Order: sequence, then C-alpha cells, then structure tokens
Amino acid sequence: MEQNTATKPIRCKAAVSKVAGQPLEMEEVEVAPPRAHEVGIRILCTSLCHTDVTFWRMKDFPGQHPIILGHEAAGVVESVGEHVHEVAVGDTVVPVFSAQCGDCPDCLSDRSNICSGLPAGPGMPRDGTTRFSFAATGEPIHNFIGVSSFTEYTVVDVSNVVRIGPGVPPEKACLLSCGVSTGVGAAWKVAAVEPGSSVAVFGLGVVGLADAWG
Repeated sequence: MEQNTATKPIRCKAAVSKVAGQPLEMEEVEVAPPRAHEVGIRILCTSLCHTDVTFWRMKDFPGQHPIILGHEAAGVVESVGEHVHEVAVGDTVVPVFSAQCGDCPDCLSDRSNICSGLPAGPGMPRDGTTRFSFAATGEPIHNFIGVSSFTEYTVVDVSNVVRIGPGVPPEKACLLSCGVSTGVGAAWKVAAVEPGSSVAVFGLGVVGLADAWG
C-alpha cells in the first residue's frame, strides 16, 4: 500500500565538511521532506569508510563543499514520499549508495549490480539535487552519493534502501552498506571462491577482512 507521510522539513545536527581537508563542523541543518520515491531516515549508527576520507580531501570535482559525507549507516524510516511501497514508517533499514532501479539492462543482468538507470552521483539519483541546507542561512549543502549519513536525519531514494530485521544491531548493520559487502561480494560473486581454494588477500582492512571471512 502506497503512503505519503512527508510533511515538513526537519532541523537536526550534522557533521559538515565545509573546506576540503579541514575538520568537519557540527552544524544545525534543515532536511527537506522526501519527495516521490524517497525515504526519510533517522540515523541510528554510521561508520567511516575510506571513500569518505577520499572525498573529504578532494578540492576539485567530484569533490564538493560544503557537503555531508557518510554512506555506511543503519536507521529507521521516519517518513516516505509518494509512490513508496517497499518500506514503511518504523522499518529498520540500511541505506546503500549503489541504487537498483530494477528496470535497466544492468539491473536485469545477472552479471552486474551497477545500475545505469540511477547512477551514483553528487546529488539525489533522480534529479541531482540535495535535500540539505544550513538552517541559519538556507545555503544548500551537497548530498554525498545519495546517502549522506553524517547527520541525525537524511533522505535517500527508495532504490538506495534495504530493509533489515529490527533485531540486527545497528552498529554492525551499518558496516554492510559498503565495506563488508564489498569484501564478501568479491569472494562470493567475483572470485567464486570454493572450499579448498587457494587465495591471496592484499590488505586486511575492513574490505580485506570481509573478503577473508567470505
């Protein structure tokens, strides 16, 4: 059943990167309500990925400032826009930066998960805009690859959301957004590792450890 619970903007705290390579600053921001096909999420837990650090350092495009970074997170659905039926208010979810429109040739292929219909970019996947602004001035704050989780509240496209069980600890679930799934996916989907296989893992960070576990 479709629902539309989006009402008015939310004001909350967010860690904003204003200048490339400079410390993030806690700011009061305004988060616009979700539009059609979008979901408003209250962030329960978020983690730091090296991709966040890479974009934080970037002075030139695709690096953009001010920006709310973060893409590994777990949260609870607070509101939904029109044409959303995949999740409902109160669901526990994990936002992911790699969308799945379900209709493009890449989504329909069993050999790719890189959606060409809703590619990851600097703004929301359907219109390229942001849902964030500084509460004091109204100045827009850039969205980060469709997620932006270094904030108390965020808005993501429904194609960037995966519903999980409410009993999954959010501090563990947030790691599934990128690092763990990248490593496990490499072992399961790309290298096709089987019992008895001999493998080499170069670097045992989050991705490497997940690769070894997979």
